Amino acid sequence: MLMNDDGFFMLQAIELAKKAADAHEAPVGAVITRNGEIVGTGFNRRESGKNALYHAEIEAIDSACRRLGGWRLWECELYVTLEPCPMCAGAIINSRIRRVVFGAYDPKNGSCGSVVNLFSLPYNHRPELVSGFMADECAVLLTDFFRQLREKKNDT
Repeated sequence: MLMNDDGFFMLQAIELAKKAADAHEAPVGAVITRNGEIVGTGFNRRESGKNALYHAEIEAIDSACRRLGGWRLWECELYVTLEPCPMCAGAIINSRIRRVVFGAYDPKNGSCGSVVNLFSLPYNHRPELVSGFMADECAVLLTDFFRQLREKKNDT
């Protein structure tokens, strides 16, 4: 099967989302690339880290900044399985990521089109946005995870 770079990197983000689910975290994964090379990764760790900041995108941005030795990620692309929230959209804008590709839409917290599109506001940086890429594959991880949580809760 031939796959473009977007598909390849989103599959990497999906694998990270599965790692999050295995750790009993909401299954969200993120990958940052530069020139076709992965330079940062992250997955949701809010529960285990007991920290509201431990979103997949924030973890990936931190990882990429450390690897590349600076905070400006203007040559980078972010692949994330769930539409970024306001905090993550702000971090994306502030880190100057040039392009964002997200999978599943988030109708409750999504800040790249679902609730609001922070990237369309007149900030000093506006990333290119690809919305709903491999949305079905990304959404099934979330729906399965939360269905299993509800079933566990009903069993107790």
